[in-house]
Parts: sequence; C-alpha cells; structure tokens
Amino acid sequence: MSISESDATFDGSIPKLYEMYFVPMVFVHCADELVKRLSGRKLSNVIEIAAGTGVVTRAMTSILPESVSIIATDLNEPMLEQAKFVGTKRPVEWRQADAMSLPFSDEMFDAVICQCGVMFFPDKAKAFAEVRRVLRPGGVFVFNTWDRIEENEFIDTVTTALAKLFPANPPRYHARVPHGYHDRTTIERDLVEAGFTALPEIETFAARSEARSARIPALAYCQGTPMRSEIEERDPTLLSDATVVAAKAIAERFGTGQISGKIQAHFVTVEK
Repeated sequence: MSISESDATFDGSIPKLYEMYFVPMVFVHCADELVKRLSGRKLSNVIEIAAGTGVVTRAMTSILPESVSIIATDLNEPMLEQAKFVGTKRPVEWRQADAMSLPFSDEMFDAVICQCGVMFFPDKAKAFAEVRRVLRPGGVFVFNTWDRIEENEFIDTVTTALAKLFPANPPRYHARVPHGYHDRTTIERDLVEAGFTALPEIETFAARSEARSARIPALAYCQGTPMRSEIEERDPTLLSDATVVAAKAIAERFGTGQISGKIQAHFVTVEK
C-alpha cells in the first residue's frame, strides 16, 4: 500500500470538520476502549502518536491518574492546533512529531498509544521500531486500525456512491489508506520486523456509529478527511455534489433522521 503526502495531510478546513463531525460519529466509540487497555498498568508517562484532534488524549486525561504525564504528538500541526483549541481536562504536552523519527530518547516511556494512525505511516515496521526504541523494557504499545471497509457501513456506502459519480477514476482514499491495513498477518509481521518478540494480542471490536442525519457522515467523509482532496483533484466544482450523492446513498440504506451503522476495528496490544 503506497501512502502519498496528500493521503496524510489534514489542513485547511479539514481539522475543524473532522473534529465536528467525524470524531463524535466514529472515534469517541473507540477512544475509551483503546485507553482501557492501559488500565491497571503501572505508568508514569505515556506518549500518543498520530493524536489527531485529541479524542484519545482527552480520554486519557479522564481515565488515567493525574500522576501519569501525557505527551500527545502528531505530524500535522493544524490537527494539533485543533486539539489544543478543544482542550483537555488536565494539562498535557503537545508536540509536533513524525512517528517515523520520534524526537525522544531511548526507553523513555511506559506506554505508546495510537488510535487509527498507523495506517498513515509510510513504513509501518520502521515506525513500530521507533515505538519500540522509546519504550522502556516491559512497556506496552497499544493501537488500533480499521478493519476492511466492507465491515464499516457508512464509509462503504459513501465509497460505493462516489464510484458512480466518478466512474472513470473513483475516489478510493478510505479503502486504500484508513481501511487498507487490516490484515492480521501483515500487522504481526511488521511488529516482528520492528523487533517486538512478544506475541501481540489482536482483538476485533465492533460498535455502532450514530448520526443525527445522513448528511453528517456525508460531510464527515467527503469534507472532513483527505478524500476531499481526491474529490477536488477530479473536479473542484463537485465537492458539494459529491456530499449530496453520499448523503442520498446513506439515507437510502439507513433511512432519514437518526441513523446507525456498524464500525469495526482491530485493537492491538504488544509488550516490549
């Protein structure tokens, strides 16, 4: 799977729309579930990579003891700025950082956590090796990654609908990147290549994604993610049309008014 620079670029109006529509629709469900995997561990400091607009960061400040220091990092400064704007219940350190080359000393953290960010790393094994480097012996790496797109109903519906609007060159960002790293064997292989010797625990977690109307997921996916760039590259005048087409397809499948669709992700826990 090839990752282009635009695939991992969240700028312009995307961070605000992402936080407004995408986070409450899909990421809140997974954030607490991910952070719970740190519960019961003896922790003094935790680093989050690919923190986005801070939904997991906020969950950590609510769930983890105040004695645990938290550093939240992301490659995209606009996403971090949005996270800072939303804020957290207690202070955290925000840092712009590339997961492929983390600016931290060896064996510095008790835990590394990442929600639905590993898919964006150009070289997963290299990024995982960086995670292992900054973990103390006995430390834990906890992350999740979306399952195949067909197991995630809203975005599968949107992707299918947009293929009809752009038949010659369908926007496939979500199938290619966010939902493109779901094979368990590949994940295990990349962790081994990174130097992890413990057997990872991989759990598949399903939940229901809810929205007030079909327009919410249409806006979230078409305008609040890098798929927006794919649409505008094909025809910059069709962003609104694409959003309408997506909303119509979602309404046809899930109904009008309050709607609900399945989401599914793999949760991975591996110790150093």
